[in-house]
Amino acid sequence: MAIMTREKSVGVCEHCHKTFSFYLVHNGFNDSAYAYCDSCECSVSLSGWYKHIPARAHLQIHKCISKDVEPFLKSCPCGGTFRADASPRCPHCLEVLSAIAAKQFIEANAPGSKKGWTWECTWDGLYSIVIEDKVVQDWWKV
Repeated sequence: MAIMTREKSVGVCEHCHKTFSFYLVHNGFNDSAYAYCDSCECSVSLSGWYKHIPARAHLQIHKCISKDVEPFLKSCPCGGTFRADASPRCPHCLEVLSAIAAKQFIEANAPGSKKGWTWECTWDGLYSIVIEDKVVQDWWKV
């Protein structure tokens, strides 16, 4: 998986104000798609190169999954569901994190910010976020 920053950065929840580690994934660099759990901070990364992608899932890479993909994914290890419309959650209070509020800590930690890179302020764009290393890979139902 191609990662924007290898070292973990620190984010702050706008709800409980506790800190957590995170890194961004540039899904264009690694030909992947992603989704977030609707119950916890876990995310799923789906490689476009994985050999057993169900044809009926119609996976489109470089962005968040579509609703068509949801039925083909296993449940999150927490028991929740990876959804196209779910957003990342704080690992402490489990509240949904605002992509706009995250701009402050994401840009503060991104090396590219010094050269003009700015956060896209959305959880369904080219970048995904992995919080506290909670990510599963190619999590397809068998």
